[in-house]
Amino acid sequence: MNLDAKQTMNEDAVVSTDNLGKSYSVEVTNVSKKYRMYDGDVKRALGMLGFNVPHTIFMALDDITCKFEKGEVTAILGRNGSGKSTLLKLITGVAYPDNGTVVTSGRISALLELTSGFNREMTGIENIKHKALTMGIPAAEVEELMQDIIEFADIGEHINAPFRTYSSGMKARLGFAVAVNVSPDILIIDEALSVGDSVFKMKCINKMNEFREQGKTILFVSHNINTVKSFCTKAIWINQGKLKAQGEVDDVAAQYADFLKELRADLKKKSEEKKKAEAEIVASLSSS
Repeated sequence: MNLDAKQTMNEDAVVSTDNLGKSYSVEVTNVSKKYRMYDGDVKRALGMLGFNVPHTIFMALDDITCKFEKGEVTAILGRNGSGKSTLLKLITGVAYPDNGTVVTSGRISALLELTSGFNREMTGIENIKHKALTMGIPAAEVEELMQDIIEFADIGEHINAPFRTYSSGMKARLGFAVAVNVSPDILIIDEALSVGDSVFKMKCINKMNEFREQGKTILFVSHNINTVKSFCTKAIWINQGKLKAQGEVDDVAAQYADFLKELRADLKKKSEEKKKAEAEIVASLSSS
């Protein structure tokens, strides 16, 4: 990590307040994050060992500044590869910025991937204890929360089966059950609601609505614009590592939807031009 990069995560920190009286539980300031891209696993391993191996630089985030308000549900919009997941990893402390600062206040609970923090060979109950402990939650508190987590997951006898036997929906149930029942101040959900049945999805939405009413901060990643607009209050839009817009969810979602519409139109035009060029080549070969 560079000297000008900083990550601060403190459960006892006071939530900062600006001159408009808005309180923020997450502040990302001038953050950049790049990754070295190698051609093959061998070169990647050598590069990690410090050898000077040819590589390219991928700028996952480029000078991002954004704040997430306490008590708000903020959607993080962007196409795949835009930098959304990288931003969440920096906020949760899974990764660190190359430049800039990330400051958070309160306990963070995140569901970034269905299998994140779970051991394939452990049972559901064992995984609950394991994941909670990796989040820094005392064993005594985990035991107190155990029954609530099991009931919320609602996977029956599978709770005693190895995690590797779970379906995607069951993994989502267990992951979400842990994430929302450890009393987080900041809840981060990355596409976790894209799997599972409609009843469980509504159960999750209701739980997140409870969090919002309690003044907690929720960061929500989804490609479903309708879900975003119905559930979120704020939004940010990231494209190719750069912050394109932030503000009220309807305004940002509309900008993002227009961008996608233009992108699809451009792709369609290029596809039609390619087909036309290929047809002209075939015609010229046929006439020769």
